[in-house]
Amino acid sequence: MDWESLIGLLVVAAAAGWIDAVVGGGGLIQIPALMLAVPAASPAIALGTNKLAAICGTTSAAISYSRRTKLNWRWVAPTAATATVSAGLGAIAALSIPGSYFRPVTMALLLLVLGFVILRPSFGLVTDTEEPDRRRMAIATLLCGVVIGFYDGVFGPGTGTFLIISMVALLATNFVESSAMAKVVNAGTNLGALTVFAVEGQVLWKVGLGMAVCNVIGARLGARTALKRGAGFVRIVLVVVVVGMVLRLASLYIWPQ
Repeated sequence: MDWESLIGLLVVAAAAGWIDAVVGGGGLIQIPALMLAVPAASPAIALGTNKLAAICGTTSAAISYSRRTKLNWRWVAPTAATATVSAGLGAIAALSIPGSYFRPVTMALLLLVLGFVILRPSFGLVTDTEEPDRRRMAIATLLCGVVIGFYDGVFGPGTGTFLIISMVALLATNFVESSAMAKVVNAGTNLGALTVFAVEGQVLWKVGLGMAVCNVIGARLGARTALKRGAGFVRIVLVVVVVGMVLRLASLYIWPQ
């Protein structure tokens, strides 16, 4: 890899860390960048290297959030554990299932998320003072831990965004609280997937560790920005990032990698 490509990856990793810490979706920036920088590598290597950088960024963001906002650990801990296992299973599937199969599904879900957030101006801006009942918490664990966890292992882009929206809808938390909990669950999904990719030799360790440092820097800045600006700012960034992710996925059909 030449120096220009490496520097480009480091810059992308920092930007992805910031975006991912605020609303998720950093993988949709990092994965294509890795594919462009290392065109001879398999998609699994891009996914594995992305996970190495992402787990460092999400863990750093999770620590920053946990120090300054309330986390429902009674729900977060078992969900993160479930997501770790599900993501590992998804990563196993990713070794044989082309990620392109998931692009139309991801685009459809992102469009639904965009429409829902725009049509409901108060969505994610107010926290419900009542504790969610066991049924809603169980559904949230099933969706975030099992379904989204598996998706993150097998493909990944937009995982943080899907986690945040699911938590806002099911747990009635605001965007900042949901971002905080999403980072913990996302760290679990990254761990599960990275373990599988590492065992299979699908990680570029030197490149990934360099990206990890930049991802952490971006993630810490993103978490601080979200905590300082509040739920309204996160909502605006969410809409912008979702639109960008939809356009990016659509571009893959027009200009395939």
